[in-house]
Amino acid sequence: MTIGSLFLKTNLTGIITFSELNWITNHQLNFTRLEESIALKIGRMIDSGSINIGCRLKA
Repeated sequence: MTIGSLFLKTNLTGIITFSELNWITNHQLNFTRLEESIALKIGRMIDSGSINIGCRLKA
């Protein structure tokens, strides 16, 4: 998983899972400046309510 693909998936579905948030926190020390800015953007979108924390149901 990469932070870019995670960002696209969360934008598409509007949901981020706890395991994805866990992945971000476990890998944040290795992020480049660009990846850090994407992680901050995801955090801001969670704070604003654009992205919800939950689970994705398979259709």
